[in-house]
This record gives sequence, C-alpha cells and structure tokens, in this order.
Amino acid sequence: MKSLLYTLTFALVALNIYAQEEEMLKLPTDETVVTTHQTTIQGQRISYTATCGTQPVWNEDGKPIASLFYTYYQRTGVGNVGERPLLISFNGGPGSASVWMHVAYTGPYILKIDDEGYPVQPYGIRENPHSILDVADIVFVNPVNTGYSRILDKETDKKTFFGVNADIKYLGEWINTFITRNNRWTSPKYLIGESYGTTRVSGLALQLQNASWMYLNGVILVSPTGLGIDRDGPVEMANRLPYFAAAAWYHKALDPALQSKDLLDVLDEAEDYTINELIPVMAKGGFVDTAERDAAAEKMAYYSGIKKEVILQNNLDVSTRYFWKELLRDKGYNVGRLDSRYLGIDRKEAGTGPDYSAELTSWLHSFTPAINHYMRNYLDYKTDIKYNMFGPVRPWDRSNDNSGENLRQAMAQNPYLNVMIQSGYYDGATTYFNAKYNMWHLDPSGKMNDRISFKGYRSGHMMYLRAEDLEAANEDIRLFIQNTLPSEGSPAKY
Repeated sequence: MKSLLYTLTFALVALNIYAQEEEMLKLPTDETVVTTHQTTIQGQRISYTATCGTQPVWNEDGKPIASLFYTYYQRTGVGNVGERPLLISFNGGPGSASVWMHVAYTGPYILKIDDEGYPVQPYGIRENPHSILDVADIVFVNPVNTGYSRILDKETDKKTFFGVNADIKYLGEWINTFITRNNRWTSPKYLIGESYGTTRVSGLALQLQNASWMYLNGVILVSPTGLGIDRDGPVEMANRLPYFAAAAWYHKALDPALQSKDLLDVLDEAEDYTINELIPVMAKGGFVDTAERDAAAEKMAYYSGIKKEVILQNNLDVSTRYFWKELLRDKGYNVGRLDSRYLGIDRKEAGTGPDYSAELTSWLHSFTPAINHYMRNYLDYKTDIKYNMFGPVRPWDRSNDNSGENLRQAMAQNPYLNVMIQSGYYDGATTYFNAKYNMWHLDPSGKMNDRISFKGYRSGHMMYLRAEDLEAANEDIRLFIQNTLPSEGSPAKY
C-alpha cells in the first residue's frame, strides 16, 4: 500500500513538473521582436527591418486556438508602403517549416554551402546578394506545428488545420489579419509556395478573393505538386520519362549520341517522344502489340539510361522510386529523390528503392544549424521551443484537392492575376515535365496562356541551392513582379 502511495505521489509530481515545463515552453500567442539591418543586393546597399512574431488563429468564438510564427522583412526608406509589393511565402510538406526558401532563396541571408548546394563546415549563413527584398517586402509563414508555430487549444479538433481545404481556410483568415495589422491592403500582393506549398497558394488565391475580397497580382509555383489536375494511368506513367532523361544525362548514363547533346536538346526529344508516341502506347495497356511494346521499351531505355529488359519486366511502368535505385545500381549508388544529382549508398545494391533520401539528408546538414543560429543571433528571437523543420501534421486529409481549378477560377475572375512556375530538371519528386503538364492543363480554354509562364533550372527541387540558379531564379521572380505591376490607372478588365 505504501509502495503504491509513493508511486502515485511520484506520478503526480512528475505530471505537475511536465505541465509546468509545457506551460514554460508554450508559444506566446501574440508578440513581435523587431531588429534593423542592412544588406547589399545587386550591388545596392539597402536598409530593412526584420519582425519575428506570432499571430493567433481564432475560432468562431474569438478564442485563440493556435499561433503562427512568421518573419516579416520590410525595406525601409521607400516612401509609400501601400505601393510596394508584398510577397507571402510558404513551404510545403505538408508539415514543413518556411526555413527552406527563407534562408536559401529569397530572404536577405542564405546558407553557407558550396556552389552546387552541398554542406560545408563551419555551418552558418551569409548575405544573399540576389534576394528580391530590393523590389518586394517578404513574409515567411509557418503553418501550425511547423517552425515555432503551435496549437494553443489542445481540445481543438486537428482537422481544423490538417487537410488540403482546412489548411487553405485558416491560412486565408490569418493572411487577412496580417494584411490589416500591417497596413498592406493597397500593396500589390504575391503568393509563393514550394512543393506542397503550391497546393496551398493555388487554393489561397481563390480563398482570398472569395472570403476576404483580396485580389492578387501573382502566384509563383516552385516545384509544384499535381494541383489536383487529373493525370492518372497512362499519362502519369509516361510523364516520368523526360525526368529520367534529365537525371541520366547528368550522370552520363545515356547513349553517346544523346550524351553529346546539351541537356535541353535531350529533353526536347524526350518530351516529344513522350507526348506523341509513348502516351498512346501506354494507353493500350496489356493489349499493346508485342512489337510495339518492344519498340517502346527500346526507346525508353534510350532516353532513361536503364536497361530495356528492366523496362519490359516492369510492363513499361517504371516508378520513380525504382529508377532512383536502378540508374546507378551497377556503380553502387542510388540517386536522390528531390534532387537526383545527389548520391546515396544503400546496405544492398539489390532492391526496388533507396534506403534513404540522399539529398534531404545532405540539406538537413546545412539548414538545421543555420536557422537555429540565425533566429537567435541575427533576429534576436530567443525561445526554448524546438524549431520544427518537419512538424507533426498527420493524418492529412488530401480529399477534394481542387487547388488547380481554384487557381484557374481565381485567374478568370481577376485579370491582374499572373502565374509563374519554377522547376528543376533533376527533381524526381515533383518533376519538371509534370509542372509543364500543369501549365498546359491549368486553363483548358487556352484564353489565359499569356498569363502563365514556365522557368526551368539545371538543379533539383530546391533549384536555388545551386549558385547559378539562385541568381537566375531570383531574377526571374524580380522580373515577374516588375512585369505584373499594372501601369497606374490600368483597369482590371478583359
């Protein structure tokens, strides 16, 4: 009995200590920390403020149920802030923090990495000479459970946050509050999302218009997902081939006749074959003529760098996961999922997929120390809360993903709204050719083609990690913003 009493007492004390620690680590519901800085962008010295803050998500009764952490960069000394563009930035996952584009792409500081994006020690950050802060203010937003963002009300149903449409709904309200608090209603506004963040910002474009009557000038889709655009079956299978060709070309695994050509020339060929010949073959399924199947396997092998026999063994349906394992199997390596320039080593050369993602492991080397160091020592945001590079957001409701159609409808309703897609040729997760397919099928009418553009880069999912593409991709954003600002007095009409 005494032993049981001691046990119960110990348990109560432990629970009390845990509750106190949890309360101590609770994210402030609503606060800001402001610091001032200078940097050089494209040879020009500029001044700016950085605001690290939290802003609540409220329920219908006005109770704070979550708090989102954000970082807001605003150039100073520019005159009328109401005329200055604002870029609202999201990463993906779902469950990923805003860290990736924040400290590697558009923000004023970027990782210390080599010119191809590989980690170097000592880890850290440096000024970003290509940041778009010269032409637009930027806010990096962390959805619930990413970065420092957290749920405050433990009784709130997690379905409020964790799903395609729930995510869009609460973030739309959060943006409305942010815009009002920071007096940005008259500013030209842009959304940028990477990976799953493209699903998010595509849906937000219509949500902001319909629920907040907030109209955008542009949406930038970095390494986009499928956006709910139908491509199941033969199209999905065939669309992998141009990416296979890119990765194989990079690793010098193609036939010499192809390998001697420039990457873009090879991709033009692979795309033409995919669209005009491979999709029709795939559509015939198991009833395709034997000679036609054999010819298709021969051509696929030519453009993919893997053996014809392997392609036939897979009934022409070679998955990307299998390709990452197979391409360099005879050399003892696998290739990365998000960026197939990266190499990994598996326990066994046999198997149908890599043991781990070589590229993500490499990136986490650089990003995790950098963001923690940057927040505390540069932006003066001090907390004991863990910065979630990837936060717990599962299960995620992926049903009713109409984000592509929502973006189309937002464009149709808003003649000012333009879209730019950015993709890396070596991205095996959200492939560049599927990004092009998105572009082709986003607006079946073809009436808005002049407002949708594509930019490709010789790198992977995070194209900005490669120094040459960091400069080019930021410049593409800079020009996109400048070119989508209507002249004064120009009406939004057809």
